[in-house]
Amino acid sequence: MYCIERRWVWAAACMALGLAACSVPRAPDPGSAPSSQASRTAPTASGARARNWDEYRLLAARRLAAANPGVTYTEAVPDPLLAIPVLEIELNHDGSIRRISVQRTPTQATDTVQIAIDAVRRAAPYGDVSHLPQPWRYSEVFLFRDDRRFKPRLLDN
Repeated sequence: MYCIERRWVWAAACMALGLAACSVPRAPDPGSAPSSQASRTAPTASGARARNWDEYRLLAARRLAAANPGVTYTEAVPDPLLAIPVLEIELNHDGSIRRISVQRTPTQATDTVQIAIDAVRRAAPYGDVSHLPQPWRYSEVFLFRDDRRFKPRLLDN
């Protein structure tokens, strides 16, 4: 079974995150927003509230992992990884899924793309996004190890 070297893992993850940064407008810094706008936040289905897209993505990654305990892992990311699929998740105003697009299909273990898509669907809805700037979409990078369990890239500290 072919595996990816760690440097390619990080390059792919950084590239995917860079694409996400270009496609998702950033909300104003909460510290500089007026107090009336600070109260206009998007809750996630877990009850926590996100003030901007960065926080929303982190809360969504946590929800994704929590909703899929049978196919996720919390340990350190192995070297090398099996596969790194990247999905773009487009949401409706209520946090339900409008569309899932594949941004990156791995060259090996292509079945991990469907595992990731199914996991995203199981974790929905992700919480109201109507107070966040449009478009209501973001990218998620999945770090798969050999047993076909994944960790969302944002949870890899």
